[in-house]
Amino acid sequence: MATTGLPHTAQDDLSGVTKTLDLLAPRWSVWVLMTLAAKPLRYAEIKPRLPWLRDGQLHPRLRQLTNAGVVERTEYGPRHVTYRLTRRGAELMPVLAAIASWGDTHLEKRLVTNKTTGAKEPERIAPAQNIDDTLALIARMHAAPILWSLHSRGSANPKALTTEAMPGYGLTAVYHPLGRLVEDGLVTATGSGNFQLSASGQALAPVFQAISAWAAPAAESGARPVRAQGPAPSQNRSGPWATNPTRRPAPPVPAVRSAGPALATTPPDGPAWKSGDLFSHQIPARPITPAGGPRR
Repeated sequence: MATTGLPHTAQDDLSGVTKTLDLLAPRWSVWVLMTLAAKPLRYAEIKPRLPWLRDGQLHPRLRQLTNAGVVERTEYGPRHVTYRLTRRGAELMPVLAAIASWGDTHLEKRLVTNKTTGAKEPERIAPAQNIDDTLALIARMHAAPILWSLHSRGSANPKALTTEAMPGYGLTAVYHPLGRLVEDGLVTATGSGNFQLSASGQALAPVFQAISAWAAPAAESGARPVRAQGPAPSQNRSGPWATNPTRRPAPPVPAVRSAGPALATTPPDGPAWKSGDLFSHQIPARPITPAGGPRR
């Protein structure tokens, strides 16, 4: 991530958030992590749980997540290899829960007919899909710095946003990412030439707090960093969306609504991902429509 015009401590917090988004954003990364949340699995056990992924898609995701230090590959023999979440990977589960909760609350849903009652009701979206759809909005280039800057300032004009969130770019460069955030329902125009976070954009605070809190221990403990460009997160935690500048425990993360039988085990303090939730959504292509909340 390029250096921004934000205060130094805010840059460090934002750097950790951006690197974590870079880790999670590639398609299927979240699905793989959630599949491994219950217990170690062999490749042949992962494959049927994600049947729409070809070998050419699943292998790179496992390799990327292993290189990032959130998945551990253990080889017992030539044909016996298992994958499991590392401690850092297990600590990502509350972060995923926060992202899924925001997506379930704030992203649009189609109305579908309840087969039992015949009534129209919002479609049920799998947590993994809510996470992917949310990441598609906030992990775009320049999205996080602009959102961060608006949260810090309250409101700002394009020139100020360019200077603070996109230093080194000309003024016209900010209009495309800013326009996308407006279309997505995360930012609104004030009518005086300024922009500010919408209610849905403000509600992203717990998401950025959870991501920021997860990103900090990697730098502080010397754990393997996420492989992405940009400065390492600092030990000073005082950015506007930092979880706890005074080192108090992070606020509780909203639980993801779920149904169906629980998996055999779950990471400590993590959400009880339900197999019915993870795979309830008929695979992923989700058209973007302008109504009903921030765009998917």
